[in-house]
Amino acid sequence: MKFPDLSMSTPVRLRDLIRQIRSAKTAAEERAVVQKECAYIRDSFRDEDNTWRCRNVAKLLYVSLLGYPAHFGQLECLKLIASTRFTDKRIGYLGAMLLLDERQDIHVLITNSLKNDLNHSNQYITGLALCALGSICSPEMSRDLGGEVERLMKSTNPYLKKKAVLCAVRIIRKVPEQFDVFQNSVRSLLTEKNHGVLLTATALVIEMCQQNTHALQSFRKLVPNLVRILKTLIMSGYSPEHDVSGISDPFLQVHLLRLLRILGRNDSEASEAMNDILAQVSTNTENSKNVGNAILYETVLTIMDIKSESGLRVLAVNILGRFLLNNDKNIRYVALNTLLRVVHVDQNAVQRHRATIVECLKDADVSIKRRAMELCFALINPNNIRTMTNEMLEFLGTCETEFKADCTSNMFLAMERFAPSKRWHVDQMIKVLTTAGNSVRDDIVSSLIGIISSSSDLHGYTARQLYKIIRNDITQQPLVQVGSWTLGEFGDLFVNGQYEQPHGEEHIQVTENEITDILERVLNWSISTVVTREYAINALMKLSTRFPNCSDRIQSIMTYYACNMNLELQTRAVEYTSLFTKHNIIRPSIVERMPVLISNSSSNPNANEQQEQIYQEENPSNDAQINHVPPNEPVVDLLKLLDEPIQTNGSIHPHEQQQNPLSSNPLTDLLFGDDISHNHLNNNIIPPMVALDKNGLRIVFTFEREDTLLTIHSKATNATQYPITNFIFKAAVPKTFTIELYPPNSTIIPANNSGEIHQIIKILNPNKDKLRMRIKLNYLFNNSSMGDEAELNTFPEQCYN
Repeated sequence: MKFPDLSMSTPVRLRDLIRQIRSAKTAAEERAVVQKECAYIRDSFRDEDNTWRCRNVAKLLYVSLLGYPAHFGQLECLKLIASTRFTDKRIGYLGAMLLLDERQDIHVLITNSLKNDLNHSNQYITGLALCALGSICSPEMSRDLGGEVERLMKSTNPYLKKKAVLCAVRIIRKVPEQFDVFQNSVRSLLTEKNHGVLLTATALVIEMCQQNTHALQSFRKLVPNLVRILKTLIMSGYSPEHDVSGISDPFLQVHLLRLLRILGRNDSEASEAMNDILAQVSTNTENSKNVGNAILYETVLTIMDIKSESGLRVLAVNILGRFLLNNDKNIRYVALNTLLRVVHVDQNAVQRHRATIVECLKDADVSIKRRAMELCFALINPNNIRTMTNEMLEFLGTCETEFKADCTSNMFLAMERFAPSKRWHVDQMIKVLTTAGNSVRDDIVSSLIGIISSSSDLHGYTARQLYKIIRNDITQQPLVQVGSWTLGEFGDLFVNGQYEQPHGEEHIQVTENEITDILERVLNWSISTVVTREYAINALMKLSTRFPNCSDRIQSIMTYYACNMNLELQTRAVEYTSLFTKHNIIRPSIVERMPVLISNSSSNPNANEQQEQIYQEENPSNDAQINHVPPNEPVVDLLKLLDEPIQTNGSIHPHEQQQNPLSSNPLTDLLFGDDISHNHLNNNIIPPMVALDKNGLRIVFTFEREDTLLTIHSKATNATQYPITNFIFKAAVPKTFTIELYPPNSTIIPANNSGEIHQIIKILNPNKDKLRMRIKLNYLFNNSSMGDEAELNTFPEQCYN
């Protein structure tokens, strides 16, 4: 087939090309149309035919938007920019913004054209140049053309002025030291009457404050002016030019509130100046439409982030409470998400909306349900633990499977901290395991075993309660595992009646054979997991000395399983059989009752006293150390961290934060993500330290020191493309130090450095010894369990000298 001479034909118009592409029935047809048109465009470019260049580049841009390669049109864009016609320049600059970026060397060729157009007499051509510069400028172009942009910021033409200011935002982002060039001009911009200029000027100040600490200090003097502008906006009457759903210029109001938040953070004087206006915005803004809700949301964030008055914080939380009653699911989600961030700043205010939050657990939307669940756990305290446990048990029984594991773990952590008595704690955890079924993490099983082991007065009682459940149902593997371990350790106490009879319940008389029957049934049941069968065979071996009448029967079970196909079961059975034959004399001492699993005591005496009032004999904040100890195995020191003995606090779940004895100011800083430059609050600046930088996970320590007390602010970020979940951070120091690990603000580190986890570590160093620390990390990455350890010996000298 012979194709016509493409160079002689009239090109297809853009609208016709769009119609042809849209009418293609298959991807192959679409590719054929695009390839044919691209061939024509290439041929036209080679012929240096200027007649249709503008049309051809426009079509090429459309093809590029569809995902097809269009890089061969880059030089043609430069030729159009160099043209004297406005229509050519418009397409040329549009093409430059779409096809060029600072990573390509060819973009430098546009610098001269940009400089000429920035000085052009036609404001629209100058506007095109400013738009292109604001989109593609590199650090080199920023330095070369920053002066031209600064000159246009002083223009009397609002159209050029606001475009120049937005261009300056890009320049500051690329070259923060250019702050000095624009500093004087931006102050005058905040006195402008034009709302477009004010809006862009606010955006520029925000960028400057985020990029430059000196700028932040400088612009704090402008807080009264910003408050005046905001007050004028909310008090002004109807203005058709700026009105959106009855609210005067909500876009400018949002930007002003955002800027006030940045300026008021950690500054009492600036915060005091904006308290009144924030109260006015909160009470005068209509919340019936999304425009008003957007302003109220920014107001809440500002109130909670600055050093605001307590009454103002209550007002902010009440606004979020009203959001929870909104029919729009997006607004409800935003409210829950924000309450989760601020609950640790003013928990009492959030507690007033607990009933509404609990009601959100019944929402059909899984995102709302998850946020409501997390917030409910954050609200649990010693006063409401019984009520909230009942609510969460009800939720656990009806929620989707994907929620059960998280809900179970969080309930365990909450009860571990706030349980009014050990008996109540054990009873409720048995209910949790019964309700959750098989959706229970392994560490919960091990941790519950540790609690049962340490509750010496409840051994027989717990064996009775678990026997009652698993004698009729052995399908719930985690519950059966706990039951098997408990019956193996304390089944004899249950059989002999050495326990406190539960009030109002019938007496259960059980024989040794009945308990052996249940464990044998678990061991023989084909659906039992290998781990569950391991618990059962261990328990039977334990009972071989406690139940003398069943010893021969248990020995025959071991002999039978010595030929089992599962290597682990076979190995255990062979070893246990040898204890019955060759080493029978030492069997009683080998299978005697395990020692109590005791957690390390808290390093903070006051915290320990407070904890004992809630839960005697046990410090739950350290139980994470035994979470992964296998049942019926010797307890191994979790970290084996240093050559000398250590004190270590286990990781604490974020929902335990509500009792954190920190002052509100550092916690507020952590909640709203201030940078490591926060350390300037301390008069003695200690340089930050990179604790770990491996596989995209980066942990940075910043320090504050008061005599022998060192406070470490840990910030963890994730540079990979996948989020890190279930993040647990543990730390240990030599025994001459005292360490206290406070809970993190989250257990999830978002991908691509889009979020971070903050955690506080306090170390008491009375002897001012050189600081050493060992850290251990566990987390899930791309659904894979990961872990890491590191020994830190290079702390700045100011940390201990």
